[in-house]
Amino acid sequence: VQLQASGGGLVQAGGSLNLSCSASGLTFRSYAMGWFRQAPGNKREGVSCSSSDGNTYYADSVKGRFTISRDNAKNTVYLQMNSLKPEDTAVYYCATEQRILCTSRWYNPSYDYWGQGTLVTVSS
Repeated sequence: VQLQASGGGLVQAGGSLNLSCSASGLTFRSYAMGWFRQAPGNKREGVSCSSSDGNTYYADSVKGRFTISRDNAKNTVYLQMNSLKPEDTAVYYCATEQRILCTSRWYNPSYDYWGQGTLVTVSS
């Protein structure tokens, strides 16, 4: 399984970014996909999860601002980030644990496969 995240960059507070994660080596449509982030000195934290049945889950800190979506034809999961804040600054990772659904503990970074991360920097 290979995951390739992209789309990070430098943006001003209030701005938007759209992250992408392309996947290979798995039956993408059948698996849950997660987005995580890790800021310097902090633990990796769950941001969002997309189940194969269409359900989505978000950390409280990003609800209403971030949207996860997936294109099964392109084997790609996206994270649209709006109204960005300086505290959103982190390296963002996509991940899968090859489960059909996001578990009740989807926010735990115990996934089997990880992308390389893409840096998001939000300036104030």
